[in-house]
Amino acid sequence: RIVSTTEVEGWNENGGFCGTQNSQKVHFVARFSKSASSFGTLKEENVIDGLREQSGARIGAYFRFNASQGETLHLKIGISFVSIANARRNLEAEQPGWDFDGVRKNANAIWESQLSRIKVEGGTAEQRKLFYTALYRALLHPSTYNDVNGEYIAMGNKRIKKLPPDQAAMYTVFSLWDTYRTLHPLMTLVYPERQSDFIKTMIDQYREGGFLPKWELTSDETYVMVGDPALPVIADSYVKGIRDFDVQTAYEAMAKSSTQIINNPIRPGLGQYIKHGYIPHDKPAESVWGSASTSLEYNFADWTLAQLAKSLGRDADYKKFLQRSKGYRHLYDPGTRFLRPRNQDGRWMEPFNPDALFGSLEGVDFPSGGPGFVEGNAWQYLFFVPHDINSLIDLIGKDAFLEKLIACFEKADRFVLFNEPDMSYPYLFNYVEGEAWRTQKAVREAMNHYFNSSPGGYPGNDDCGTVSSWYIFSAMGFYPACPASTTYQIGSPVFDKVTIQLNRN
Repeated sequence: RIVSTTEVEGWNENGGFCGTQNSQKVHFVARFSKSASSFGTLKEENVIDGLREQSGARIGAYFRFNASQGETLHLKIGISFVSIANARRNLEAEQPGWDFDGVRKNANAIWESQLSRIKVEGGTAEQRKLFYTALYRALLHPSTYNDVNGEYIAMGNKRIKKLPPDQAAMYTVFSLWDTYRTLHPLMTLVYPERQSDFIKTMIDQYREGGFLPKWELTSDETYVMVGDPALPVIADSYVKGIRDFDVQTAYEAMAKSSTQIINNPIRPGLGQYIKHGYIPHDKPAESVWGSASTSLEYNFADWTLAQLAKSLGRDADYKKFLQRSKGYRHLYDPGTRFLRPRNQDGRWMEPFNPDALFGSLEGVDFPSGGPGFVEGNAWQYLFFVPHDINSLIDLIGKDAFLEKLIACFEKADRFVLFNEPDMSYPYLFNYVEGEAWRTQKAVREAMNHYFNSSPGGYPGNDDCGTVSSWYIFSAMGFYPACPASTTYQIGSPVFDKVTIQLNRN
């Protein structure tokens, strides 16, 4: 709708993220720095002079201006997920004037303040450029969701709510299956005040929608990917000292997704998982993408819940969830020395090809994962027991474990950095006495292979800062191979000195 010769407002609705049914409506107000001499709207190929309002799928508005040679025309836009009125409020509060250079200078100062939380010395100019590019990308998501008046759209029922007084912001875009591994441990370490608000947002989403988020997008739960990835995020933050949130409600929410068998959209197959210690591959009670991968994700999520239970003095829960976390042993086949899908009667799924990258989802033409696995294969999930690597080594045997791990890096499609379960694998050589040099070598080779400053020198799918955060940790020389523990694995730093400014608001 054209409001005047200087302003247009409207909204656009879109959705279908990764084939889901979610949708989001974005409202906008756009304002010009001078009045237009004429205007109109268009729909399809039809242009209608003077018409102020238009609706439909392929629509637009146009403005004509009388401008002198060299004159600058400015346009500023406010957006809101709540309303057009809030989009106008955001615009007026955040950009009240027309000082383009001032806005650019202010944005530069804000980014300088955020990026300088970590200061690096040494390395090459390219390595420093890559490092701060990665840090910039890591700070893009989750993103602020509330308007300047504190209003936002609630999870589930889509009511308009107000930001709680103890939160600086409400956030959206929780790509948790990806980000729990690297991004959130980075935020916990370097930006704890932001990580605290992430967790408060997640708890709010539990109160509003009944469960913690799995892959939330503008207050819609998409249920994309597998596991129970909110649990590692919350547990990791708590055990590392971020505790200014309602931990009792957080624990209640975490325990709910881990124990509620009926009507639990976060953990399909939970009943079978509890009954067998793993999710059977042959027709489990609920449709599960990747029976083995999902079982392993549940194992790790349960271990992180056990760590929080231990911190809170819930000893019975600690023992229960710790025992559950060892369920990966049911999937270990000593004959092939792989973790592999298993049927309800205990027999192994056949046929079994540890290098298979297709077959987990019918009717799709992308590598959705080999049968029983999610976006990976048996090679890429053999080592996905981040909470119990020493026991996994004992299970496989030290020599066989090392042999398998070396083989994982010798074939092109076995270690893929931007495939999330693989990310910690360069650091697993540290667990074998005398083999830490292989970690240092593998980390440096991965950094050099996947990252450079050419136009195509960065992995295309950053998964909301996940890949960038891997680079940041690896360049600094240490890595959170097991979130919800206080241990970092040492790698191969590229800088002479790294200074992290901790706990600065």
